[in-house]
Amino acid sequence: MHCPFCGHEDTQVKDSRACEDGTAIRRRRVCSGCQLRFTTIERIQLRELSVLKADGRRAPFDRDKLARSIRVALRKRPVEEEQQEQLVTRLVRLLEASGETEVSSQRIGELAMDALRAVDDVAYVRFASVYRDFREVEAFSKILADMNPLPSAEELLRTPKHAVQAPPAKERRSKNETP
Repeated sequence: MHCPFCGHEDTQVKDSRACEDGTAIRRRRVCSGCQLRFTTIERIQLRELSVLKADGRRAPFDRDKLARSIRVALRKRPVEEEQQEQLVTRLVRLLEASGETEVSSQRIGELAMDALRAVDDVAYVRFASVYRDFREVEAFSKILADMNPLPSAEELLRTPKHAVQAPPAKERRSKNETP
């Protein structure tokens, strides 16, 4: 392994441990040239995947690109980093286990949307808005309607009145008023 700092060819492994639920190995290395330390992560790769883009181009599958997309969708959401990494690992394993060496970008996007929907609805909508390239408010409305169908007028009429009404608002008192 070449040192990322000085390019020296000789690096030594100082520490190894399993990570990502045993599907990867984290190695702490030190360069024998510059003595700087760095970390590498080795993952199991079942097969070489390529992505068939919508315009017909083919590109090598990039796990990091999928991970970035998932992280952007989950930014500032209550999902731990470890859970995000597990999600990406599951998606990659699913793609590799499919038996196909070529996967369409549409299939990857749909799998990612399904996985995000199971984890966090907001992240799902964020990802879908980029993946499906929403340009109109109606597109957002449609995906939200598909997620949580609004009750029909008949259902609202059958619902007891007290269940539909909002609780009464508390009266606001000015500073000068006495209770």
